Amino acid sequence: MLKFSYCNATDLNQALVQCRFAGSFGPLSSRRRSPRAVVSCSRSNLTPIQAVLSFQQQIGSDPVESELGSLADRLRLGGLTEDGLSYKEKFIIRCYEVGINKTATIETIANLLQEVGGNHAQSVGFSRDGFATSPTMRKLHLIWVTARMHIEVYKYPAWSDVIEIETWCQNEGRIGTRRDWILKDVATGEVIGRATSKWVMMNEDTRRLQKVSDDVKEEYLVFCPREPRLAFPEENNKSLKKISKLEDPVQYSRLGLMPRRADLDMNQHVNNVTYIGWVLESMPEEIIDTHELQTITLDYRRECQRDDVVDSLTGPELAEDSEIHGTNGSATAITREDDLDCHQFLHLLRLSSDGQEINRGRTEWRKKPT
Repeated sequence: MLKFSYCNATDLNQALVQCRFAGSFGPLSSRRRSPRAVVSCSRSNLTPIQAVLSFQQQIGSDPVESELGSLADRLRLGGLTEDGLSYKEKFIIRCYEVGINKTATIETIANLLQEVGGNHAQSVGFSRDGFATSPTMRKLHLIWVTARMHIEVYKYPAWSDVIEIETWCQNEGRIGTRRDWILKDVATGEVIGRATSKWVMMNEDTRRLQKVSDDVKEEYLVFCPREPRLAFPEENNKSLKKISKLEDPVQYSRLGLMPRRADLDMNQHVNNVTYIGWVLESMPEEIIDTHELQTITLDYRRECQRDDVVDSLTGPELAEDSEIHGTNGSATAITREDDLDCHQFLHLLRLSSDGQEINRGRTEWRKKPT
C-alpha cells in the first residue's frame, strides 16, 4: 500500500503545499465569492505558498476548510512539490485504459496529461470549471486553447502499473504559455515518457487569439519555475521540428469521421485528445499490427465543431537525410540501416466539406517489443 506522509502534516504552509493547497479555490463558488478578487502579488517578492495564502485571504477562505479540502482533494494521489513550482500525481492504469497491445493507449497517456495539468491549475487556486482560468481571465472571458502537443513514450505502462506524472508551466511568447510533463514508472523510477505543449489565449466570445496581459502573467507566473525548465532540453529535439503539410494524393485515408457527443469538451468543441484517435484511424494496418507509437506531434490549426465531418489523411514522411530515388516521377525514401524498424508518417485532418485544415501531425513508430 502506498502511504503519503503529507496527509498528516500539521504545519499549515506545508499542508497547503503537499496537499495541493486543498480547498483554496472552494470559496470561488460560495456566497462569499468576490468576482473582483485577484492575486495582486508580485512574482518577485512572494513565494508560491504566500501567493496562494494571499489569494485565500482576498476571497475569504477559511484556513481550516482549506487544509481539509474536498473529498476528491484528499483522495487524489498528488500534490505540489515542496517549492510549489511543479505538481506530481500518481495514477494506476485501469483495465479500460489498455488497448490491443495490453498496454495503455496513447489516448490514455494524453488524457492523463490533461488531467494532471488541470489538477495542477486547481491546486494553485485557479478555476474548477476545467478551463484552468485565473480571476482576470474569467472576468475578460479568456480561455486557454491548445496550439501544439508533442508526446514521446519510451515504454508504455500495462494494466495495474503505477505511474507518476510531474508537470509545470511557464511563459511562452506574447500570446501563449507552455506546459511540460515527465512520466515515470513508480516501481522502477524509470522515465517512461516526456511531453510538452503550447497553449494560446483566446477570447471565448470572439474566438480570436489575444495577447497575454501583464495582469494575467502576474497571476500565474508566481507558480512557474524561476529559470526555464524544459522536458526536452536537448538541442534540435523532435518537439521543435516543423511539420510539413501532407499534400494530395495521399497513400492512406479514412473519410467521413464525425464527432460523437462524448468527444465534446466543456467549450462545446472537440476535445484535443479526440484528434489523436482520428489521426490514427488512417494509419496502415500493417504498421498498427507490428509497431507501436513512439512519438506524436500535433499542430492544432482550427476548432472542430459538433456537426463537422472530418477526413483523416496519412502518408509516409521522407527522411531529411535520405537519398531519394524514383521511377516515372515517383519518389521513394531510402531509410538508414539503423532505422529499419522505425517509420515516420505525416498526417492531416481536414473538413470534408471545403478542405480547411484542422490539424497537422507527425508520428514515429518503433517495432513492438517481443
